[in-house]
Amino acid sequence: MPARIGVVTFPGTQDDTDALRAARLVGAEPVALWHRDPSLHDVDAVVLPGGFSYGDYLRCGAIARFSPVMESIISAAREGLPVLGICNGFQILCESHLLPGALIRNAGTLFINRDVRLRVESTGTAWTSDYAVGQEILIPIKNGEGKFAADEKTLDELEAEGRVIARYVENPNGSARDIAGIANAAGNVVGLMPHPEHAIEELTGPYPGPATDGLPFFTSVLQHLLNPELVDA
Repeated sequence: MPARIGVVTFPGTQDDTDALRAARLVGAEPVALWHRDPSLHDVDAVVLPGGFSYGDYLRCGAIARFSPVMESIISAAREGLPVLGICNGFQILCESHLLPGALIRNAGTLFINRDVRLRVESTGTAWTSDYAVGQEILIPIKNGEGKFAADEKTLDELEAEGRVIARYVENPNGSARDIAGIANAAGNVVGLMPHPEHAIEELTGPYPGPATDGLPFFTSVLQHLLNPELVDA
């Protein structure tokens, strides 16, 4: 049986269909999860996709964090369920305290929508094992509140524990220490501001390419489900 990857839809989610397609392309069974349904329907991994959950009212991700499905995801993540939060999903993970820090208004208060180059910093997570440390990848970004912020102690801990999974080669939004994505201490929960689900096919990926640099995020989790010992964050 193929692995089942659940993708959550909140009011205002935009990229759930893209994430479901990415799961399908790597050979997983995509499972649509609804924010008001607490059941995870026996999925093996979860993606919190990008968009503007609840219109970004109050703070990005602050309302979505209290959805019934999130209570189940928080509990399961603490037991080892692989969870990937992309853009708004990253914001929700921070609001849920599954990841530290916060995503705040971009430097210059501008909405950014372009392809950015990232450098992979860690392959010891459920979502990055199919990359190589130091590998540069091209992934689209689209956000207005994508600036990662945390106190110096937290930043130092992330660095010391190898939990920064990707950095911007050229920082587009003022994120602290060029951080584009981080992981939890166990390596099963990853948050990433750029959108790997938009870089999975030659037809629709960044041009000029490489167009499929985002695909290993999804193949990595399949490898993890087969070989959990790959996670060594």
